[in-house]
Amino acid sequence: MPPFRTVAAYVPPGVGMLAVGIVTEVFGPHGPALPGFDFALCADRPGAVPADSGLPLAIAHGLDRIAGADLVIALPGAEFRTPPGPDVLDALRAAHERGALMAAHCVGTFALAAAGILDARRATTHWRFAALLADRHPEVTVEADALYIDEGSVVTGAGAAAGFDLCLHLLRREHGAALANGVARDMVLPSHRDGGQAQYVAAPVPEDSQDDRLAEVLAWARENLHEPLPVTELARRAMMSPRSFARRFAAATGTTPHAWLRNLRLGSAEELLETTDLPVEEIARRVGYGSAAVLREQFVRRRGVPPRSYRRAFSSTL
Repeated sequence: MPPFRTVAAYVPPGVGMLAVGIVTEVFGPHGPALPGFDFALCADRPGAVPADSGLPLAIAHGLDRIAGADLVIALPGAEFRTPPGPDVLDALRAAHERGALMAAHCVGTFALAAAGILDARRATTHWRFAALLADRHPEVTVEADALYIDEGSVVTGAGAAAGFDLCLHLLRREHGAALANGVARDMVLPSHRDGGQAQYVAAPVPEDSQDDRLAEVLAWARENLHEPLPVTELARRAMMSPRSFARRFAAATGTTPHAWLRNLRLGSAEELLETTDLPVEEIARRVGYGSAAVLREQFVRRRGVPPRSYRRAFSSTL
């Protein structure tokens, strides 16, 4: 299927204002300039829908907008413990059956589960409600720690601001890294966080001089991706032992130095493939892989396609 162009976000009663803001900022007419998106908020029927702030939202569209959307996003709402009405469930099922890309984050995931769309799939939600989702829907494999989970035709995300990660992942997957990175820059957000990254850090890192050194090392690594960048070198620059560095890195970022570097290298390779006509061998060198073969192996494993196929799909220079 071609990349999505029409986006319908379902607004339930008690909808989270943060969630509305996220999808509107990313896909809506007042957000960053995106290529031809037709975006709509829709509800059971047009009219006022109460939000979690206590203020009503004027929603102009009903469920008919779901019927024609390429991407359907179920937003979280305060009444998620009660399944949506049959009309909503039917609309979600029909969209899924005709091939629409389905997405939800936070407790919006409960609506997709109630429609049966998550049966026999992995999914995530806000970590506070992961056990409830698993208990109510044992046919769903709930992964409480993931930021988002991509199951192809269905993508689910964690709570609150992880909605940004979900939306940026969808942009990156369907429209390429350059566009997703541009949107992230406009919103002053990290361009990419891996879906397997932890939702939250149980013990926040104290603010001290070691934090400053860690930030400096990460900035240096971004500017020197062409180097091997072993953990021992990163730890030396941070003036820590490798073990202390790895522990502090995980506490601060929710991931490992190896996984962080891998995603940084692949993200940089994506943008170079899209925006330049550099040979794959040169791109591999610039992002720190020893050869085009190593880049290809990592690209296929993590992105599902080889670099040249990715370039044909997303390049702005062809």
